[in-house]
Amino acid sequence: MKNKKWYFEDFPPGKRIDLPARTVSAEEIVEFASEFDPYPFHLDAEAAVEHGFDGLIASGWHLCAISMRMMCDAFILESSSQGSPGIEYCKWLKPVCAGDTLSGYCEVMDARTSSSRPGLGIGTWMLVVENQNGEKVMENRYKSFFLTREGAAA
Repeated sequence: MKNKKWYFEDFPPGKRIDLPARTVSAEEIVEFASEFDPYPFHLDAEAAVEHGFDGLIASGWHLCAISMRMMCDAFILESSSQGSPGIEYCKWLKPVCAGDTLSGYCEVMDARTSSSRPGLGIGTWMLVVENQNGEKVMENRYKSFFLTREGAAA
């Protein structure tokens, strides 16, 4: 875990990390939905229109997976991350359509060291994902664990 770019100390409250953009294709929407969330409006554009949408829309769970990849590419894979105890909440605010380009950011809301595990820090984060029009499509709040520099050296 030594020689990572990001440790707990690098995530003070207010720290904001921009996420890389990602365009969502119709093919990947259908592929994900076929395996994990086979609602008709995730599998077929005509069925989506019949359900009141403008066309094919991505599963919210697909959006969660995409945002996880965006976070990994932005900072997690270069960090001392020790995982997460879970998400406090997740809101899908607007449908994600085929061809949408997503971007967003993570912001540290709170950070503290663990009282039971020396060398470990706990961050509370807000994740916001937006479409190409700057409209929020998803928001979630979660906690994550990172080694401190001292904890990584031990």
